[in-house]
Amino acid sequence: MERFGFVGLPNAGKSSLYNALAGGGALAAPYAFATTDPNVGVAKVPDPRVDRLAEMSASKKVVHASVQFVDIGGLVEGASTGEGLGNRFLAHIREVDAIVYLLRAFVDPDVPGPDDPLECLRVLEIELALADLETLDAQLAKKRKAARVDKSLQAEVEALDAAHAVLAEGTPIYRSDLPDSLRQELKGWFLLTNKPVIALVNVGEDDLDRIDEIVAPVEAELGGRAQVMGLCVQLEAEAAQFEGDERVEMLEALGLGDGALERFVNAAYEILGLRTFLTTGEKETRAWTFRAGSRAPEAAGRIHTDFQRGFIRAEVIGWEELLDIGSWSKAKEAGKVRVEGKEYVMADGDVVEFRFNV
Repeated sequence: MERFGFVGLPNAGKSSLYNALAGGGALAAPYAFATTDPNVGVAKVPDPRVDRLAEMSASKKVVHASVQFVDIGGLVEGASTGEGLGNRFLAHIREVDAIVYLLRAFVDPDVPGPDDPLECLRVLEIELALADLETLDAQLAKKRKAARVDKSLQAEVEALDAAHAVLAEGTPIYRSDLPDSLRQELKGWFLLTNKPVIALVNVGEDDLDRIDEIVAPVEAELGGRAQVMGLCVQLEAEAAQFEGDERVEMLEALGLGDGALERFVNAAYEILGLRTFLTTGEKETRAWTFRAGSRAPEAAGRIHTDFQRGFIRAEVIGWEELLDIGSWSKAKEAGKVRVEGKEYVMADGDVVEFRFNV
């Protein structure tokens, strides 16, 4: 399950965003530090392909992919030196797969805090960079000393030195020009600014028709190094309280399209390079996520390590073609199910049966 950590200044709307995506449960209040403990929630990834295949197969069980959200207390300028409460919560998001910056762009005189998304971005990036710098300062000298004895640590130390130089300038790693090879060496350090970023600009209800205009300066500032999207989080949280047709009607009435969760998941999958394959049958239809470029045995390992270890072959057909034919058995009889080996690169929307032997 992919995990996303929310960071934002107090009153930026993080708890409302959590409610919009995870379906409620977080306290949303117009004062700083309403969140004193992290909220952790799970949301089902919308995917109509799963439902249509389940209907075709008359599946007894339907399992969508899921994502996890972690909402922590608001960060304030100076958090890294003890201001506010937010910095103590950063440990809760060190192991997430991506960071979501929630940037306030709504004006409300009754809600304190800055409403300039670029100012919000500046503060968040500085505080996270300083937190990462503190992590390196605590360990780098020991690692350098160890590398003088163990030469296998040299590449890691070079990456840490390069990261330290970037962070010391106040630049987040994801915004730096460090090559991917060095960033991979840093993975085990769980640095907050070495993670993929989604910048979500929270606009007011009256600015829905100006979202592109409001988001544009943030897109220009980040220069393609993050996924950027705009939402009215408050309206999305209200819509999330409804289910089924009621929710669809409310989203349409408010002009919110498919809703926050679907848009967020699309951006998240894009930035993490995630794709989906599917399995279907009478017992179960299920969606499985995998990294783009994965070969068949790696994808099989998402189901169970035995599938990868004892991989023999994958029997594959595209989901649309399978639906057109009407069943897995008919597709096999018609010769439409392909047999693929270990070098097959999985495609989004593949419907698969793996053959293995251990």
